[in-house]
Amino acid sequence: MNWRFGVSLGRTEFDGQIYGAASAAADCMKALVPFFFFAAIRNRMWSQALASALVWVVVTSYSLTSALGHAALNRLDTAGQRTASADSYKDHRADLARAQEQLSWIPQHRPAQAVQADIDAVKDERAWANTEQCSKVTGSKSRGFCQKYHALSAELASAQQSIALEARIADIQGKMTNVNGGHAVMTEADPQAAVLAKLAALIAPTVKVEDVQTALTVFIALLLEVGSGFGMYIAFSQWRLYDSHSPAAPRIAPVSTAAAAVAAPKAVAIEKPRSGANDNRSTTETKVASPAPQRLIAPENDVERFYKERIETQDGSSLTATSLYEDYCAWCEEQQKEPLALPTFGREFGELGVQKARIAGRVRYIGIALKSAGELEEDKKLTAFSEKAA
Repeated sequence: MNWRFGVSLGRTEFDGQIYGAASAAADCMKALVPFFFFAAIRNRMWSQALASALVWVVVTSYSLTSALGHAALNRLDTAGQRTASADSYKDHRADLARAQEQLSWIPQHRPAQAVQADIDAVKDERAWANTEQCSKVTGSKSRGFCQKYHALSAELASAQQSIALEARIADIQGKMTNVNGGHAVMTEADPQAAVLAKLAALIAPTVKVEDVQTALTVFIALLLEVGSGFGMYIAFSQWRLYDSHSPAAPRIAPVSTAAAAVAAPKAVAIEKPRSGANDNRSTTETKVASPAPQRLIAPENDVERFYKERIETQDGSSLTATSLYEDYCAWCEEQQKEPLALPTFGREFGELGVQKARIAGRVRYIGIALKSAGELEEDKKLTAFSEKAA
């Protein structure tokens, strides 16, 4: 929308493309500025936060005017076309009503061809010549003949006028069909604004359709600006952008201690000469290699959190699916969460990469144990040692 409105401002096509690109870039900057603004506040970099706020105000103001212009242009243009169509349709309906009313005034008559045939037959009579085409009436006989002729002429005129009016009515009906391209013509130029104006009139009788149209235009612009300005920031607000990547559960086979040591940050010892009197002595400066780059990860689900908090990897141990699910339900009760059904829990827990096998008719998870079981065993040993010491 910003690009379309920016293009319409250009005097030439090239100028329009420049304005359109600038408008689109301003809208993209508006969506990115909140990230910079809140990051600057978190890092207490007040000058950058102030600059970000200033940039956001400027680009949002420009984008708001573009959205207002585009929305107003489209709404008013559409409403104007509907108004023109509605006015033209009303004029055609008025012409159609007048033509139909005039047609109703015409008395009953025969078809024009039949009346014309009777008139031609009358003209062949001797009285037509004796009266000099009914211009000289001398007696009652000639008067009756001329009255018959004039009656036929009036009937012929009625038939001809009826034909003309019927043709006019058909033409008006054709124009009414083509007023809106064959579609139904709305009686209101802006039906939405008209309905809202009627509802608003129940509270404030002075509200007009034009006022509602202006409010709708502003509302559309605000919807676009708020959504495009903060939508991306809100969408990413629940993503842990600044947390290091720490998997909640092993998704591959456990690695050895040596491999884990290789994966950990390496401490590199570098001999660095010391300046001063004892130049022949050196000290060791330790540098720690920087960790791997941080990655964007999705928030943990409840099953991953349960694994992280209540499960530990232990070679030679196994855990039945029933015991695992009971401990999961107890964890959900502590966390005030609704536990998943057993099939759903088993499916999601299996996606964590833990090996599963059926032993003696029971499903067991291999290589894991409950942390609560280990703590209970330590408590028992500590209690026994205390009793023995006493």
